[in-house]
Amino acid sequence: MKKQLFINYLMLAVFILAIVPTGFSQDKSLKNIAVLATGGTIAGTGESSTGSSYTAGQVRIGEMIDAVPNIRKLANLTGEQTANVGSQDMSVEVWLILANRINELLAKDDVDGIVITHGTDTQEETAFFLNLTVKSDKPVVLVSSMRPSTSLSADGPLNLYNGVAVAASDAAKGKGVLVVINDAILSAHAVKKMLTTPVHAFMSPEHGQMGTVSFGLVDFFHGPHGIHTVNSEFSIKGVKELPRVDIIYGCADVSTDLMGLMIKAGAKGIVIAGVGDGNINAGTLEAAKKATKMGIPVIRASRIPVGAVLVHGEVVDKDYGTVSSDELSPQKARILLMLAIQQDKNMSREKLQELLINY
Repeated sequence: MKKQLFINYLMLAVFILAIVPTGFSQDKSLKNIAVLATGGTIAGTGESSTGSSYTAGQVRIGEMIDAVPNIRKLANLTGEQTANVGSQDMSVEVWLILANRINELLAKDDVDGIVITHGTDTQEETAFFLNLTVKSDKPVVLVSSMRPSTSLSADGPLNLYNGVAVAASDAAKGKGVLVVINDAILSAHAVKKMLTTPVHAFMSPEHGQMGTVSFGLVDFFHGPHGIHTVNSEFSIKGVKELPRVDIIYGCADVSTDLMGLMIKAGAKGIVIAGVGDGNINAGTLEAAKKATKMGIPVIRASRIPVGAVLVHGEVVDKDYGTVSSDELSPQKARILLMLAIQQDKNMSREKLQELLINY
């Protein structure tokens, strides 16, 4: 019995060590940066260095850090495996865990910044969620890669190196959540994955990149757009789940019963990824009018990757009770709507429109 008890305690200790970072080294000339891993391509491996097939999340964070030459000359580092998923499987549950853990770490005097390793598919969504829910002006940087760790010319190691450099930079403080990839520094508000597989997949087409980082040399051109982090009115403290919000993808002859089916399934809000300037067919607009009269908020966004949706364009929002996403993509508008409903389920249309413009 005593032997089994000892084994149980030993297994528990091993588990805790696997998820909790060890203490920072004592080089007081360097910043202390916590690296939180969530899986993704950057931790992926494949059978061939020249093939496109791979499995995400195979390399643990300690191995990943140790594989990057000279990275510990940039900062004192700890590693923590917060999650381990391909980013196509990223969830609200993981977002809440991640945001709460970041807030917990950044409240400590001996933590100067955070780097998060992430998959690329939903990286912009995680970055935007954190931009609205992290309560610190200390740097928070997401890094990823378009190629797995076993690939010829894998881009993950340099992206991680540069991400740590940005997180350790005094210039990054107060600039909100950032994405660092392919030598570019991009804001959480503006970053978009524009291409499927090339290493230059991420851009900020409306606002441009915030800066560059070249082999650890950081240069900012301008600050971020919109309200973020310490000035955000959203909080996830004590929140266990967020309201369901669904997205309708606009196309020719889109089915007009989709909105009703989503609401029947439990959706508390709807985002329309409309055609052009957030347009949608007449039947879906009538369904939107019915939804908003029921107290279900509906946002008009666009499937077009670049440009703002006009408040008073071809669709006059006040006639249907809808609101415009401004320049937020459908997926980012969904995140803001989930947080807005969580904050106030009876939020006015005017207040929601204000949030979409300002964040």
